[in-house]
Amino acid sequence: MAGLILGIETSCDETAAAVVAGGRQILSNVISSQIELHRPFGGVVPELASRNHLENISLIIEEALAAAGITWEDLDGIAVTYGPGLVGALLVGVTVAKAIAFARRIPLVGVNHLEGHIFSNFLAHPQLEPPFVALVVSGGHTDLLQVLDYGQYRPLGQTRDDAAGEAFDKVARVLGLGYPGGPQIDAVAREGNPEAISFPRAVIKDAPLDFSFSGVKTAVLNYLNRARQRGEAIDTADVAASFQAAVVEVLVERTLAAAAQCGVDRVAVCGGVAANSALRSLFQERSAGTGIEVLYPPLVLCTDNAAMIASVGYYRLQAGHTAPLNLNAVANLPLESWG
Repeated sequence: MAGLILGIETSCDETAAAVVAGGRQILSNVISSQIELHRPFGGVVPELASRNHLENISLIIEEALAAAGITWEDLDGIAVTYGPGLVGALLVGVTVAKAIAFARRIPLVGVNHLEGHIFSNFLAHPQLEPPFVALVVSGGHTDLLQVLDYGQYRPLGQTRDDAAGEAFDKVARVLGLGYPGGPQIDAVAREGNPEAISFPRAVIKDAPLDFSFSGVKTAVLNYLNRARQRGEAIDTADVAASFQAAVVEVLVERTLAAAAQCGVDRVAVCGGVAANSALRSLFQERSAGTGIEVLYPPLVLCTDNAAMIASVGYYRLQAGHTAPLNLNAVANLPLESWG
């Protein structure tokens, strides 16, 4: 089987390894989540994340190889996330990948985590080819990009402050819904009225495709504080639904506007927030009759995973982009074109 790539992902709180063939076929995709480890703290604790990656990474890699039914000798390359992310967590994956590449004489490929999310849709949709518009929406990032070709990107919009997923986590915390916030708000919002409370939708005049979520987050905090000061009852489901509607609406409107502006008929949504049911529903509603097809990966590929990293690794390796053995973790690695 040609083009077998081992992917390794340790950018935050998932320890993951996967084997992908030809950039598109997942042979294995093993993910060890740390949600229960971090839940008592209401968010990811970097030191705990790094230690947990160290404990699990070797076992996860061995499991990925076994599940794929291959040996080390079958691999054509090893791809690893080297940024952006938590630097300590990244270093675990990068160090292990470099050691394997050196010991096994396997080409090493460094992968940008954001690019991995974009490529998750290549794994899910074999017919997908550039050009298209990608919305990368997660706990750490909210970016609109035009994917011109494999490895060629044109930035269209980004968040000016909080990422959408970060806003979900913060609002969930003040509502007492726990961690992780996105799935909690999505679940509670199903019982609420999204039109009950009018929360703001930020418009940035000089950059109409940019996002800002700090205002809506602050509006929720102010609403809750005023209600508590007045002794008024708070309908958590209505607050969650109204907040979610405010975030989802701007994501959908600006993404579809970007697609129209770029003259493309496909949009690929990716990242953890791509799993949000209200986001998917509104995309379906607003794209109907526009001629724009909206694609998403399955839920297992929305979260951080190594299959998406292996997919990028295959295409970068095909283009001759290998990494040196002094590859280092870069916490704030920007997404740059290479194709």
